[in-house]
Amino acid sequence: MYLMYCDESNLDERAGEFLVYGGLIFDDQEAINFHNFCDELRTKYGIPREFDLKFQPKPHGLDHQQYLNFKRELIHGLSEFDVGLSIYLVLHDIAQDPDRARRNGINTLAQNFNYVLKGTKAHGLMLIDRFNDKGNQIKAHLKRKFSVGLEGMPYADEIKLERILGYHYSEIGQSHFTSAIDIILGSFRFAINTYCRNEENNLASSKKILEQISPLFVRVEGSEEIPETGLIFSPKVVKTERYRETYNRLKEFLADSGIVTMQEITATRNY
Repeated sequence: MYLMYCDESNLDERAGEFLVYGGLIFDDQEAINFHNFCDELRTKYGIPREFDLKFQPKPHGLDHQQYLNFKRELIHGLSEFDVGLSIYLVLHDIAQDPDRARRNGINTLAQNFNYVLKGTKAHGLMLIDRFNDKGNQIKAHLKRKFSVGLEGMPYADEIKLERILGYHYSEIGQSHFTSAIDIILGSFRFAINTYCRNEENNLASSKKILEQISPLFVRVEGSEEIPETGLIFSPKVVKTERYRETYNRLKEFLADSGIVTMQEITATRNY
């Protein structure tokens, strides 16, 4: 049995920046091992057991550098476990509505998770960080994921996600896994925002963050490149040239930071 914990980052609609939706996959045994690792790490840094651990704010009693060290150690520790990171990126200028973009991110990660589960001949549960969108559309959205699957795809009206046994809500403070995905996505968001905002003073540290996150991504065995199941730029077709250039510049920055993605950013659909 596999678990995929999902969360979002960078919801603020800022032109030239990307909404990030991501999920972290554990199998049941590695989930137990990582849980124990997190217990020990929190004890090592003296983090109160009642503190809801996130990318920000830092826990009481730790200074900025101590908390940076904790987050680095957590991410490095994750790379020692058999986990899989999947991230969906969409430019706010294109997405326009962050709630809809978040639901689209769930669709994409569900498809990616189902694909990974097929490859391992296993089943899994998808756990979504709880949020309330306008009209609470997320409730019906997840029900349709379970009962129908993906809908309105360019190559099929419906795709049943038969390997995913259920979709459930999760929240920070209910497990170490919710803390882990929040810290990873927060770190990833900080790094790409540094690049998108051209904050040259932080570029070197941002590249180091991305290099540390890089080993976590879902990859094809024997390849260092990251397939779309690991990192996908949305939409696949970017017709507006200036937006396409924004995507390609970020793709190049990620590659320079050890995250080499296979997806081509194109103006026409190739399939």
